[in-house]
Amino acid sequence: MTQTVIEQAVAFVQDELGKDSSGHDWWHIHRVWQMAKRIGTAEGADLFIVELAALLHDVADEKLNECEAAGLAKVRTWLTAHDVAEAAVEHVMEIISTMSFKGGGRSGMRTLEGRVVQDADRLDAIGAVGIARTFAYSGAKGQLPHDPTLPPRTDMTAEEYRKGKSTAVNHFYEKLLLLQDLMNTDAAKSIAAERHRYMEEFLDRFHAEWDGKM
Repeated sequence: MTQTVIEQAVAFVQDELGKDSSGHDWWHIHRVWQMAKRIGTAEGADLFIVELAALLHDVADEKLNECEAAGLAKVRTWLTAHDVAEAAVEHVMEIISTMSFKGGGRSGMRTLEGRVVQDADRLDAIGAVGIARTFAYSGAKGQLPHDPTLPPRTDMTAEEYRKGKSTAVNHFYEKLLLLQDLMNTDAAKSIAAERHRYMEEFLDRFHAEWDGKM
């Protein structure tokens, strides 16, 4: 039963997000799903909850729906229609509704499964893949790669984080370089350290080339 639900979730997400070009496509979900299983196994989490939440988390994302409530309702409807137990539905919905960065203002995840999925999602935002996703998302939003006259924003509300003016490079300072210290699990912290170092090296190189020093 649980494996069937996971397979159905995969098909649902592929249909919902298969054509996204903002960095929240099926392959982002696939990477988060695989990483969540890796971390969840290492940490002893309930893998059914971990897999469902990892697979469905961006179906509810407010960036991809008319509003956050509409996205969450879509996920809840799908879970209920596929006879997922009520306790599991509530656990998955809690994870999905509280895991987003949103300018850094959210509190920590309540459950181990939530911490695992949040870590997996955040790991996909950093390192080489995170760099690629950042520029893809900025392009989709009509933002410049870099504008040295536009400083990174600090102390943002969730609304400012989503809708304020920024650039791809500023996004590293506004979010991505902060994620290493926000990892929940030991397994994720180890992976994040190397990915963080890679981003720092990229930014050093980027700014040197921008300034004509390399």
